[in-house]
Amino acid sequence: MGAYIIKRLLLMIPTLLGVMLLTFTVTQFVPGGPIEQLIAKMEGNGDSTGARLNGGNENQVDKQQNQSGYRGAQGIDKDTIKKWEKDFGFDKPPAERFLTMIGNYARFDFGQSYFRSKPVLSLIAEKLPVSISLGLWILIVSYAVSIPLGIAKAIRDGSRFDIWTSAVISIGYAIPSFVLAIFLIILFAGGSFWNIFPLRLLTSDNFADLSWWGKIKDYAWHLVLPLTALGIGSFATMTLLTKNSFLDEIKKQYVITARAKGLTERRVLYGHVFRNAMLLVISGFPAAFLHAFFAGSLLIEQVFTLDGLGYLSYKSALDRDYAVLFGSLYIFTIIGLIVALLSDITYMLVDPRIDFEARDF
Repeated sequence: MGAYIIKRLLLMIPTLLGVMLLTFTVTQFVPGGPIEQLIAKMEGNGDSTGARLNGGNENQVDKQQNQSGYRGAQGIDKDTIKKWEKDFGFDKPPAERFLTMIGNYARFDFGQSYFRSKPVLSLIAEKLPVSISLGLWILIVSYAVSIPLGIAKAIRDGSRFDIWTSAVISIGYAIPSFVLAIFLIILFAGGSFWNIFPLRLLTSDNFADLSWWGKIKDYAWHLVLPLTALGIGSFATMTLLTKNSFLDEIKKQYVITARAKGLTERRVLYGHVFRNAMLLVISGFPAAFLHAFFAGSLLIEQVFTLDGLGYLSYKSALDRDYAVLFGSLYIFTIIGLIVALLSDITYMLVDPRIDFEARDF
């Protein structure tokens, strides 16, 4: 196993470089880069966003605006644009910029956001608790409900319980999470009916003054609606995967042999079938993990006014804040590769017969 882990860790390096190079190359052809975004903001509404990039001299920007009365009529002088390009690093060739970026990222130096005047790591650390809260809990709830439900459906295959639960989870899967979120807000968060659950943030304004038990209840109360909106649709795939995996294993010869030996149904199911059936479920863990943390909560964060990593990455892409965009992508890719490795290791722990070291790379 040690040799396999070393090979996978070494393989992560070209994979990570490939992802970053592809994204960097695509951004070179996307119109409306950071400089254009900054010029549009300053010309369109007289914003002084560029003051930080103009040596922190807001008076100089204001003076330029006052001379013409309308910033868009005067335009941005070329010296200012050249200074912005130098501050952003766009005065260098793309190849040199990419190599410099990779060198800095190897030391986990992600620089500073173009428009937020904060280090990228600080921004990510600031948004991380929201994404961890949503992603971790929805992952736990999803697996805690889906696996027992899938096993129960496999045991009662074709029964009324199986049919009705399939209908319920299929309907839940068909409803988009953001539509369900809006419905929950209208129904339970002061929309048109009841005002039971809070709408904004993950804690109340008086969270710091609450007792430890009060903090737990307040935190859990804020999570009810977002987790409900995210969780209803996530049950279907994992439940049906668990059910079908167990059905396939139950029909195999070793199960018939175990029953013929007089083993109880519980011993057959959890002592023999469970280990083999769970391999398919484990294989879907990396995708479920990444989806829960970085993708699935984007619309939910917007609907429930939760400022997490999903919304940060989305906003950075719109604003062409490449420092935040590339920094987030770098961290997400590393996490994804590590989770995939942990999934393979879990495979080998669950079933020692699997030997990944024999695979060709």
